[in-house]
Amino acid sequence: MTNNPTAQSGNYVGVDLSTQALRVALVANDGEVVERRETVLERDDVARQAASMIQELRDRAPSIKAIGVGIPGLVNPQTHEVVISSGMPSAAQGNLQAELSNLTGLPVALENDANAAAYGEYVTGAGRGSRNMFYVTLGQGIGGAIILGGKLWLGASGFAGEFGHITIDPDGAECACGNTGCLETVASAPNIVRRTHERLFRDGTSSLSKLSMNRDFTAADIAREARNGDDFALLMIERTGRYIGTAVASVINLLNIERIVLGGGVMEAGALILDAIIREAGRRSFQPCFEATQIVAAQLGTDAVAIGAAMLARDAAIVTG
Repeated sequence: MTNNPTAQSGNYVGVDLSTQALRVALVANDGEVVERRETVLERDDVARQAASMIQELRDRAPSIKAIGVGIPGLVNPQTHEVVISSGMPSAAQGNLQAELSNLTGLPVALENDANAAAYGEYVTGAGRGSRNMFYVTLGQGIGGAIILGGKLWLGASGFAGEFGHITIDPDGAECACGNTGCLETVASAPNIVRRTHERLFRDGTSSLSKLSMNRDFTAADIAREARNGDDFALLMIERTGRYIGTAVASVINLLNIERIVLGGGVMEAGALILDAIIREAGRRSFQPCFEATQIVAAQLGTDAVAIGAAMLARDAAIVTG
């Protein structure tokens, strides 16, 4: 899988299964999105639903060469099967790659959603110009991906990059993975909301926050109120940034990486959270390593997984074609 956009012309399809929505994008050889489709994801019939949307794109662009799919879960690089997917367990019970290929008649590349988003940012987003990059996605869960020498580094069994399960607090909350105190237990979107609710009930001064007037607020609401100057929301964003920055420092010290790209819905807080992450990472990193690392926000937004999946399909088609 190399970043070689001139090796083959044509269009590719990227499929994003990482949220409640099914996103399908027609992507040109250079990574530019030509057209998009989005609908509510039907988790029990993913292959057929995706194939139907892909056919809509093929009716408009018949030169589609391959399909890439980004999915939340662990993908075995040898068998191309989904081993574990807590967000989409039905995908682990069948062979999504074979099903979708049979339905469309096109080659299909299947990849973890964080790896796909990382590759999208590397090819055409905030990672352009780097050779070594670490990508973090901060949303309903927390994922990571490593690109070394221009290639995804998958690890011994294909499951590298589980950034959300770096331990931040050994005595912290239990994580869905079975461990305790993982980064995901404090910095994923649902857990930012959980921590904020707990603080609202515990701290009398927090009743002055606009968040206290809405029991059903989201992480996006916290980010919005922080941008609007709400002191309590700012405090929660700052603390979240410190947690993430602590984990980022471990990556910097371990990999001496050239660039770290931060994406996902939690980054909607913008500079407020990015600055907090950078400050904490700088405080906890080995200084020569920190000074050699750029920490930046992702650029592709909700297109990242689909673009990256399409580009992985492009490069797989080049290799096999």
